[in-house]
Amino acid sequence: MSTEKDFREVENKLQDIIGDSVSAKVLADQFMRLKKGFTPTKLDRSCTVKDGISIIPQEDKIGLLSVFNAALELGRITKFVPASGAATRMFKFLLEFMKTGHKNFDADLESEESSLEMARVFIASLPKFAFYDDLKTAMKIGGDDLDECLAENDCRTILEYLLTPKGLNYSQFPKGLIPFHVHADGPRTPLEEHVLEAIEYAKDEEGKVRLHFTVAPAHRDQTKAYLSEVIKKFPEYDFDISYSEQSRATDTIAVDLKNEIFRTDDNKVLFRPAGHGALLVNLNELNGDIVFLKNIDNVVPDRLKDDTIEYKKLLGGLLILLQSQVFDCIKMLKKPSLTEFELAVTSLFVVTRLHLTLPKTFFIMDLAAKADILITKLNKPIRVCGMVKNQGDPGGGPFWVVGSDGTISPQIVEKNQVDMNNPKQAEILKSSTHFNPVDIVCGLRDYRGKQFNLMNYTDPETGFISHKSEQGRALKALELPGLWNGSMADWLTIFVEVPLSTFSPVKAVNDLLKDEHQA
Repeated sequence: MSTEKDFREVENKLQDIIGDSVSAKVLADQFMRLKKGFTPTKLDRSCTVKDGISIIPQEDKIGLLSVFNAALELGRITKFVPASGAATRMFKFLLEFMKTGHKNFDADLESEESSLEMARVFIASLPKFAFYDDLKTAMKIGGDDLDECLAENDCRTILEYLLTPKGLNYSQFPKGLIPFHVHADGPRTPLEEHVLEAIEYAKDEEGKVRLHFTVAPAHRDQTKAYLSEVIKKFPEYDFDISYSEQSRATDTIAVDLKNEIFRTDDNKVLFRPAGHGALLVNLNELNGDIVFLKNIDNVVPDRLKDDTIEYKKLLGGLLILLQSQVFDCIKMLKKPSLTEFELAVTSLFVVTRLHLTLPKTFFIMDLAAKADILITKLNKPIRVCGMVKNQGDPGGGPFWVVGSDGTISPQIVEKNQVDMNNPKQAEILKSSTHFNPVDIVCGLRDYRGKQFNLMNYTDPETGFISHKSEQGRALKALELPGLWNGSMADWLTIFVEVPLSTFSPVKAVNDLLKDEHQA
């Protein structure tokens, strides 16, 4: 625990920024956290099929789809897409080459061979990318010819037109605006693909389609203008599209490797976005009911959408069914005439279906005390999370986690939350059979129809410290608990296996060469 003296000292150091949107006390807490770190998440075991991960039986699908469609017609569904990510990482290996100043990849470059090979593959495969024609046009306007540059092995000029203001300037675009797929009506971006998905599972009986995109301030106008053109293609639908930006109040400070507050070259305290966990504020302010959450880069062309649409509806139907059962349990527990049998049935549901742990003293409590415990356990936001079989992708997965009070619950855990110096913990992480594709449906309202305050159901101990650089200097950055990790740690959580065909992320631009993204 940080002492009051520690906080005072830190607040004094931060006097020059008091009055900003972040309070001095919050900043002091961040500083002490950066110095002391986080307690690693303790894994009990990985979640597997029949041990934390369900498979939807074929015979249940019709019923779940019916449940979902009833909610859909009532306008309860919203699609939430964190779309604020920049495309810079997509083109990282190409940008690294640009910094060398060389004309092509045949030079003796000080780069990893894997990066050079990726760059060679990219250039050799240019006609397969959805932005090929746009690149060709941009080069023609600039007085250069793409085919001639390829013949002369002038890779640098091609990349200048692709990545810099000389041409398309894709390195400064949001990822959602990069053309991903070739279609008969022209190239499609992830933003357009998400709109098309939403038409399939977020359209109510009146034709209204509700979507929400988080955007970076610098790209808000560009994104809104683009989407206003996209929806003109579908005049038969009524689009309710809203936008939000990551709150500056969630930004965090950084420290250098000596644990001193990091200041920029002009002596200003550096504030950094605190990771996707900061978007919990945006989700909380959405005032949604049933909300689907999916990353911007996980989209497929029309020919592969069927599985995605079916499982979105199945996950939604399962959530709505569970939510109804939870609400019925709470209402029953609040009855003055509650019986021991009714309480026992609810207890069994809580433990076996929702994977919740009851206190050891539960069975010696009186009826009223037991009911209060169960209501507290049940009256929380709910999420149903699709999980795909692990194919070696980097990222989080489903695990049984030991809480600070010793209880075990299903959680999505990232590698950086785990103590990899502990052989047992590292082995549990390695044993994971499933991967988190960020395919989540959330129930955000309680049994009275009132929205939960999502900020009350987080685990602040699940943040982490990452190592970054700014202006050529190393720093330690504070990341808030991830949106689907610690930010939802105290939600009711159900994991369901979904087909691999529903997961086609694009982290590097060459991922667009995979079969699932090709015409």
